[in-house]
Amino acid sequence: MISVARLIVSGLLLLMPSTSTPAQQPVGNAAVAEEPKTSSEAAKSASPAVKESEYRIGPQDVVHIDVWKEPDVSRSVPVRPDGKITMPLLNDVQAAGLTAMELAASIRDGLSKFMTDPQVTVTVSETTSRRIYVTGEVGHQGAQPLLPNMTVLQAISAAGGLNQFAREKKIYVIRVVDGKQVTYPFDYKGSLSGKRTETNILLQAGDMIVVP
Repeated sequence: MISVARLIVSGLLLLMPSTSTPAQQPVGNAAVAEEPKTSSEAAKSASPAVKESEYRIGPQDVVHIDVWKEPDVSRSVPVRPDGKITMPLLNDVQAAGLTAMELAASIRDGLSKFMTDPQVTVTVSETTSRRIYVTGEVGHQGAQPLLPNMTVLQAISAAGGLNQFAREKKIYVIRVVDGKQVTYPFDYKGSLSGKRTETNILLQAGDMIVVP
């Protein structure tokens, strides 16, 4: 039974005018080189962050599939090197190259042959296919998973920070743009102090941070 207090609160909410604010777009400082020339020219333009809803699933990613009221079908599965996942009833399902919403729609269509109006939600729980690399004078070199809106400073921190012999003024990012290698300089101290944040670019899959 609905209480009087709840009805009053609901009525007040209905009377309140709804306001909407435009969604803020992520502001990135990453550089994009339209024409790979010099590193200083490349660092001047901005590169937008990849939206989670636009993320394309890749091999070795892990996806969590939730089918409402169907625990025997719901599960977390890795994407195989061939780009497919294995599911009960459906066997192999293509996952690589799709967004989470597209994969959910594909699974929903397949399950519709076995159940009535299946409700499917897909979440990418591990983005192993998207990696960046840190090499040189850092705590530990190697590949790292590319997290949403990850910057150079964050990647260096995740790599254990700079060693005592690192040349802070010589750090740079290597990126392949249209098949050509482009270099992006990084001002470590300037980024830490907030004075040169434009060099603390948003990273993209395949980027390599070099710390001489």
